[in-house]
Amino acid sequence: MRKANKRHPITIPVDKTARKTNPMMTTPHPSQRPRFQILVTLLALLPGLALGQQRFSDLTGPVNIQPVNATGALQVPYITWGGDMATFYANGGLKTESGSIFQKQGLNLNLVPGDDFIGQVRNYLSGKSPFLRGTFRMMGMASEVIGSDPRTKGVVILQMTWSAGDHMVSRDMIKTVGDLQGKTITLQQGGPHVGMLDDILKTANLSWDDITVRWAKDLTGTADSPAEIFRHNSNVHACFAITPDMLGLCGGVGNQGTGAEGTVRGAKVLVSTAELSRSIADVYVCRKDFYDANKSLITKFVAGYLKGTEEVIDLKKQFEDRGSLPFEELLQMTQNIYGKDTIPVLAEAHGLISDCSFVGYPGNVVFFTEQDNLSGFESFQTAALDLAVNRGYAKERMGLFPSGLDYQSREFANYLTKTDIKRGERFRAEAVRNEIEMLSSGDALDDKTILSFTINFEPNQNVFSAVQYGAEFQRVVETAERFGNAVVAIRGHADPTKTLVELVKAGMKKGVLKRSGSRGNYRYSLNGKPLKLDATSELVRLVIAGAFDGVNEFNPRETMQAALNLSRKRAETVFNSITQYAKSKGLELDKSQIQPTGVGIREPFIAKPTNMDEARQNMRVEFRVIRVPAEATVESDFNF
Repeated sequence: MRKANKRHPITIPVDKTARKTNPMMTTPHPSQRPRFQILVTLLALLPGLALGQQRFSDLTGPVNIQPVNATGALQVPYITWGGDMATFYANGGLKTESGSIFQKQGLNLNLVPGDDFIGQVRNYLSGKSPFLRGTFRMMGMASEVIGSDPRTKGVVILQMTWSAGDHMVSRDMIKTVGDLQGKTITLQQGGPHVGMLDDILKTANLSWDDITVRWAKDLTGTADSPAEIFRHNSNVHACFAITPDMLGLCGGVGNQGTGAEGTVRGAKVLVSTAELSRSIADVYVCRKDFYDANKSLITKFVAGYLKGTEEVIDLKKQFEDRGSLPFEELLQMTQNIYGKDTIPVLAEAHGLISDCSFVGYPGNVVFFTEQDNLSGFESFQTAALDLAVNRGYAKERMGLFPSGLDYQSREFANYLTKTDIKRGERFRAEAVRNEIEMLSSGDALDDKTILSFTINFEPNQNVFSAVQYGAEFQRVVETAERFGNAVVAIRGHADPTKTLVELVKAGMKKGVLKRSGSRGNYRYSLNGKPLKLDATSELVRLVIAGAFDGVNEFNPRETMQAALNLSRKRAETVFNSITQYAKSKGLELDKSQIQPTGVGIREPFIAKPTNMDEARQNMRVEFRVIRVPAEATVESDFNF
């Protein structure tokens, strides 16, 4: 949530330069995110045990499956999340109000609390409600239970939002997600962070067997919560935390705990859904029997929700620009529904809705109908069922159905206004290039790097084919999709050997460089001061400063520039090969997100190679997933 001015919690302007989901600007109340406490009942049943060892059916117990009670108002669960504020708005409150979006659609709904997900599933099976509300991974956990009877099989009818503002906090020893191998990680049993960890492990080419999991019973606020376990146990190397706990551990994204004011010395955010923006999807599921018998009603419900998101987004912009009474009324409604314990001041309701990314009509069309969408329904279902079976929530893979709604029908096309599905570039290419160049010239690049991996090439190689590098290309494409708000830098590197040879010969010819000792153990001095040939940064500085200029036969400046040009060209060649690979697979690739750049000899893996095998280790193309500032991104109404 965005920080609020306590004196003027409603009408203060919002900083437009900040990312809408920037967790550094958020201060949600610890109880504000019980979406992540959906399984609180489940957790109470399993103190001290790993949830992954228990089947979901054991937790719901036997339930007599009954037809949906469709008399009177239809029961619709909601949870404590910003995406549900659009539901409140469309309904006019917990009961459908006259003149509301849902009422005009001919609906009569009664919104009921649904943070107890097991209770939701029981109500769903017993016919009290045809709907389930949660995250896609939660639906995967319950998939075997609801899929065991053809009447209650689940139809995913709506994607509401992508989640943001959740974090993996690590100790300083862990620089990137690749360093998680062999480490101990703590997270809440069964919550959505299980799916987030699963995504992070896949990104790092790791498995659950590569780490040790320390399960926590609670999400926050107790000694048996991930943040507190991490705080008091130095043998735990990383934890998952919601924003309030993250702030307490390290002070914010981009900060590092100092040990002062309750922070943990060296703690930092390793991964945030501010960048890992395609990990947690909020959805509505409908019973198959009710869906088949009431498809028109379901269409009106989905269209009404999407209409609500359109209007709420516009009102939110007005509120942030010049104030909006209707939006303030929505904030007040939200506080009334969730209570002051959850929303102490109205500014926190504004923060709640700012902490999620609506997908709208375009996002639903893309999610349910776009083929080969790495963040679409089929991909999410595969991941959710894999997780459910592999972690023991289910024994059998029982899939969900996609919405099956006709998004081109007049109920959508003639009703909604924000229907443009054309994808624009998410990043300002020039700003991204400038950011990468600036980071590469200093020491900040590692701090901004979430993940890095490399491919090597042979001397004089200028072709990078999918036959040889297909696995790495697929990894780049998948990583770029998961980390939708981060940039993938393709960084070409060159071996410094030739530049070193030219430098030594030019320096000795010019008389500024002296050599002593025997072959294999030479020592060098420049103008009487010791000079080490493995001190790459200093050598680059000296070459640029002209210390070795003026010798016709040898030109280390020209050689170094040629290496830089060649490394840039190789990075561009790899970029083109990845683009062609994605196209051949029918995969969508935002070219503005993947930026090639040349590093030259500046960052050798081995600074002073002694043989060709060592030199080959410097001949590499490196992929880095990098956090970029808000001004490098392009704002849009919907995140799809």
